[in-house]
Amino acid sequence: MRISRVLKSGVRNSGVLVAAGLLLGAAVAPAVADSSPSASPSGDSAAPTSAGTSFRTATEIAQGQRATAGGSAGDYLYWSFPADTGLRPTVKATVKFPQSAERGASQTWQLDVYDGLRRRQACQYGAQTRTAAQDATSVDLSCTLRTVRAWSEPWADDPLPGTYYVRLTLVDVATGDLGLPVSAEVQVDSKDIGGSAAVDGSLSQPLVPGIATASDTSDEGSDSAKASLFSLEPDDGWASGWWTDRWVWTAIGGILAALAGIGGYALTKGSGRPRQVPPGA
Repeated sequence: MRISRVLKSGVRNSGVLVAAGLLLGAAVAPAVADSSPSASPSGDSAAPTSAGTSFRTATEIAQGQRATAGGSAGDYLYWSFPADTGLRPTVKATVKFPQSAERGASQTWQLDVYDGLRRRQACQYGAQTRTAAQDATSVDLSCTLRTVRAWSEPWADDPLPGTYYVRLTLVDVATGDLGLPVSAEVQVDSKDIGGSAAVDGSLSQPLVPGIATASDTSDEGSDSAKASLFSLEPDDGWASGWWTDRWVWTAIGGILAALAGIGGYALTKGSGRPRQVPPGA
């Protein structure tokens, strides 16, 4: 009888553990899903139709926008975009050659990405440099960066939250082809990696050019206010990645461990009644 009671108690507690885990998972799933940033830009923002010629004149684009620009072979084309903690940006570019442009040889195009400190960032994967044949009508390039970290050692070259620059240019072209018309399309999308990329610590300010010299604008009419060199930022503000699903699953693990301890105690504590001694023993 005692064994059967213990087994029944264990079954009941196991059922409670499973039910609690399912309820917690169902309650947390919407919160985790809502934490993913939207890659779509606002509907009232028009996609840019030009590109800058240097870091300081780079055209700002929001993630999800398809920016276009016209130029000439040999030009340096620059765009800039914001990237926050926990995101893994992917930059895609397409260079199109008009039918009227007769190239005398193949052309090699390259896509480079720099962070707010103008450090060139390595691509995890993607065709960063490609050669267009003489008769090609377009060439596609892409670069997927490493996940943006909230904090890094000063000597490291890890991607950090802030402004990122895209540079599209020719690296190998015949002299006779310089100046031929080209058109370019650039788009940046990001994947939210989540708590697996979370680290302890964070930057006091994102790596946005000019943010260190921008004064407090709370005092209206202040003549000392200076504009930042980059105006775009994530929809929910910088350092929006401080909340990750790592906190959620850590809490779930602690609750399940506590319930497992309660269930183990119920299985091993026994009935609690003194053992009866047969008469005459």
